[in-house]
Amino acid sequence: MQKILVFLTVLCFTVLSCTKGKTDYEKEIETVVPEHNEFKEAIAIEQDGYRIHIDALNGTFYKGYNEIRLVVTKGQNKEQVVPSAVTFLPIRTGAAGQQTSCPHRYTMPYLTSEGYFAGYSVFTEESGSAGSWDLYIGFTIADKVYTVKQAVSIQAQPNKNLNMTSFVGKDDEQYVIALIAPQKPKVASNALLAGIYKWDKPTSVAGTFPDPTQFSYSEVKGYTLQLDPRMPEPSMGNHSSPNNEDLTQKDDGLYHGVVNYTMTGNWTLNFILLNKEGRILKGTQVSHDFTPGVAGAKSELFIDTLF
Repeated sequence: MQKILVFLTVLCFTVLSCTKGKTDYEKEIETVVPEHNEFKEAIAIEQDGYRIHIDALNGTFYKGYNEIRLVVTKGQNKEQVVPSAVTFLPIRTGAAGQQTSCPHRYTMPYLTSEGYFAGYSVFTEESGSAGSWDLYIGFTIADKVYTVKQAVSIQAQPNKNLNMTSFVGKDDEQYVIALIAPQKPKVASNALLAGIYKWDKPTSVAGTFPDPTQFSYSEVKGYTLQLDPRMPEPSMGNHSSPNNEDLTQKDDGLYHGVVNYTMTGNWTLNFILLNKEGRILKGTQVSHDFTPGVAGAKSELFIDTLF
């Protein structure tokens, strides 16, 4: 009888702790989890009588994945012109002068139905004393190539559901994983969208700066991102949820899966990245044990979220 009472006391404490944590986070998410659905002008650049307009969600470039829409206009009436080609290259200069890039779409296709050039950039660092970002943009009109360089500010991502991570895999390649959706999950099964990219190691000597071959990234093809979501806080016992689906690549080049959030709060998306041959490139299995009162273990490859 005494053992039963002790067990019930521990169980009651665990349940109350879990409920308290949930309530606290429900209050917090009302202010800390923004959701931006409107594209606004993030920057406009003048060049030889042309004006380049770049739109992004909320009119801001954030660390992580940024969808980019570009339009070129001419004259005071801002008459839209459609270049035959547009290129987009973000470059970061570190405090010591080293120059790197990030996953991006270099050649931007024109979407006739939408009326803009479409692209993306996964900025891997915020702007600050450690480094700054510039955009190198080229566009061709009537067989003449125009180029422009523009400094931009990359802000911290205020929404943890859009976090990213970068790492070196067991194949000695540099990878970036960036969450794209959902911005504001629900207590339910959520479609999970991510981009997975690899730096293309240069195979030739650098040409005139900025040589895009030295800063190229590509979407990885045919990989699998195994998913194990858990609530790592001690009060949550590192519990998981059922009916999650690993992320696999679809025709849009992005990776699609399902994450089932059973309650609000802090979640860790534990990952294992496998190449198309099934070899593990990064990530470790996480214990399935329920551990109330102990901070949950994480995979060596993970991204934290909060809603």
